[in-house]
Amino acid sequence: MTDLPGDWGRCVVTIGVFDGVHKGHQALISRTVEVARQRGLPSVVLTFDPHPAEVVRPGSHPAQLTTLTRKAELVEQLGVDVFAVLPFTVELSRLSPDEFVHEILVDRLHAATVIVGENFRFGHKAAGTVETLKTLGRRFGFTAHEAGLQGHSSPEDGEHTEITYSSTYVRSCIDAGEVVAAAEALGRPHRLEGIVVRGEGRGRDLGYPTANLSLPRFAAVPADGVYACWFVPQGAGGKRLPSAVSVGTNPTFSGRERTVEAYVLDFDSDLYGQHVALDFVRRLRGQIAFDTPDALVAEIDKDVLRTRQALGA
Repeated sequence: MTDLPGDWGRCVVTIGVFDGVHKGHQALISRTVEVARQRGLPSVVLTFDPHPAEVVRPGSHPAQLTTLTRKAELVEQLGVDVFAVLPFTVELSRLSPDEFVHEILVDRLHAATVIVGENFRFGHKAAGTVETLKTLGRRFGFTAHEAGLQGHSSPEDGEHTEITYSSTYVRSCIDAGEVVAAAEALGRPHRLEGIVVRGEGRGRDLGYPTANLSLPRFAAVPADGVYACWFVPQGAGGKRLPSAVSVGTNPTFSGRERTVEAYVLDFDSDLYGQHVALDFVRRLRGQIAFDTPDALVAEIDKDVLRTRQALGA
């Protein structure tokens, strides 16, 4: 926020955490960009870091679908002019709806139009609603509009259930290992990012060397199991490589620590220390404890074949 140019004029702004930048977020941000272009004004996405839940209720930080850097990349792809990150503090959380609008939207952003989702809440104890925003807009000289929520109809037990896209819904899919459903809501596969670190070397002993990922603290890790993923190394120019990824505790070897390990197909370069990404395409199976290492290797052989089939690689 402090980096806004001194000659900053009026703008069209949308506000939210936007974790995941799912299809609902995309529709809202795209509408903001559209209105801004119609009015000849810059479009602004105003987001917060850290997650407000962690500040208001320490220890309640939800699983994080996108890092801040990834969020900025995704927002930029939608044509936004400015991605503004407001540090979320206890002091900010205590601002009343009136104070938030006056200090942030009027004094600092000079908003001409504010576009938010129909379930938008703001201000101390989430007291402000869309109607509050519209009322304050009339007082302070900006217009406020709400955008409808996005979703789709899903067949379930012979009936169609309406599913609304939300970060909470995406997290529930990932937590259950339902990465295809998560991708439907996101408009792309769920991505995990991390640094490749040294593991116990057991994969190499079995003939399947893996890249072990050290992940951000709150990363949304899918349910235990084996997945077909695209592996995107740092500096690969967007090149992605097929990989079979194991999430879990390695029960065959009485493991206890939950790990994410990627066997990258047809690849044998040193990845240690690199920042990499995993795009989860399909869950191949659950986690299984095998009686012998040979039985495990036989199943990994099948996992590799399933990965090639799932990714067409």
